[in-house]
Amino acid sequence: MNKTDRLLAILLILQSRKSLRAEDLAAEFETSVRTIYRDMQALSEAGVPVIGEPGMGYSLMEGYFLPPVSFTSEEAVALLIGTDFIGRYFDDMYGSRAETSRRKIEAILPENIRSEAEKVRATIRLLSKSGGETSGEYASLGKLRLAILQQRKVRLKYMRITPGTHHEQRSDRIVSPYGLMLVQGKWILLGYCELRQEIRHFRVSRITDLTLLEERFHLPAEFDLQAYSPPDDRNQVVIVQASPAIADHLKETGNFYLDRIEEQEDSLILTLRVRRPEDVLSWIMSYGGNMNVLEPEMLRIRVREEALKILKHY
Repeated sequence: MNKTDRLLAILLILQSRKSLRAEDLAAEFETSVRTIYRDMQALSEAGVPVIGEPGMGYSLMEGYFLPPVSFTSEEAVALLIGTDFIGRYFDDMYGSRAETSRRKIEAILPENIRSEAEKVRATIRLLSKSGGETSGEYASLGKLRLAILQQRKVRLKYMRITPGTHHEQRSDRIVSPYGLMLVQGKWILLGYCELRQEIRHFRVSRITDLTLLEERFHLPAEFDLQAYSPPDDRNQVVIVQASPAIADHLKETGNFYLDRIEEQEDSLILTLRVRRPEDVLSWIMSYGGNMNVLEPEMLRIRVREEALKILKHY
C-alpha cells in the first residue's frame, strides 16, 4: 500500500472509531510506529484536524467528515449489490433505506464508472421468495430487530415439524433475542428460550403472534454473535449405503447431518451423525431405492413402514 492510500485508509478508520493508538495503526497497516507518526504529521499539515492524546491515541475532531470519496467500478458494484441484497432480505425499514442509499451512490458516481458498474450489476441477480411468502417474515424481522436493540423479551408462537413426520407442533415461548442470522437464505433468531432454559434457534418464518414485552434482559457479557458456534449434539450414528448414481448429487447438495462419504467399488457408504434417527428419514426416503439404511435397525423399520404406506396408494 502506498502512502496516499494508507493516509486515506487511516482517515476512514479514525472516522469510524473514537481513537486508536499508533501501535494499533502500525499493526493494522503492517508498518512501523515511526511511519505512523510521520503519517499523522502529514495529515495535520494537510489540514485534517487530528488530535493526539498521550495514552489514548489519535482521534479526529468531533464533527469532521471526509469529503465524498471516489469509487472504482468494482467498489461501486460491491456497494450496489449490497443495497440489492439488503432490499431483498432485510425488513421494510432497511429495504427502503437500501433504495435511498443506492440512489445516493449512483448520484455521485462519474458517468463512466456508473455505466461500467451497471453492466456488471446487470449480470448478477439475487433471488428471494415471492412477497406473499415472506411478508409475515419481514414484519417479524422488524420487531425482532427492535427487540434486540432495546434488549426486550418477546412472546411468540413457534411452529415445529416433528422429525420424520409432517406433524406440526405449536408452542408458546418467551425468548430473550440475542441476534439474527441469515443461513442459506433463511432468517434464524438466536435467543435464550425460557421454556427450554437454553439458547435456541428459531426459524423466523415459523414464528407467529410475535409480541414485544416491556420486560428487559441483559445480554451475557461472554456472548459474541460473530464468534458464536452452536453446540454439536449430534450424538447418534446412521450408516447408509447409497447408489453411485447419486454420488454427484450427494457431493453437490450435501446434508447438515452428513459426516463422511466412503467410496466403495459398487456403492457409497454414508456416515451421518444425528440427534435422532428420524431427523434424516425424509431425506433418505427422497432418494427412493438409491439408498439402503444399514443401521440402526430402528430406522430400517421406519423406512420399511413408510414404504408400505406409499405402496398402499398404488
